[in-house]
Amino acid sequence: MDHETPPGYLTRKDDYLRRMRRIEGQVKGIERMIDQEKYCIDILTQVSAVTKALQAVALGLVDEHMSHCVLDAARTGGSEAEIKLKEASEAIARLVRS
Repeated sequence: MDHETPPGYLTRKDDYLRRMRRIEGQVKGIERMIDQEKYCIDILTQVSAVTKALQAVALGLVDEHMSHCVLDAARTGGSEAEIKLKEASEAIARLVRS
């Protein structure tokens, strides 16, 4: 698979990095909650929030991939378009299973 073209998310890279740092902070907060033996349901609530935040990042990246990488490959046509579509489909399937 061709990964030499710049990723479609580059225009929003800072936003993605900011969101990932926030998620990292949430995960560290969960670690502290476990260390401090907080109530299970409170911890699970935070795990759910982190999961949703990661899913939002993933959906944003899928959207960027579809509107940049896949669209460019489709315009070019040929086997590259088929490869990019299959790659996107497999990535979406992994997200749905997770």
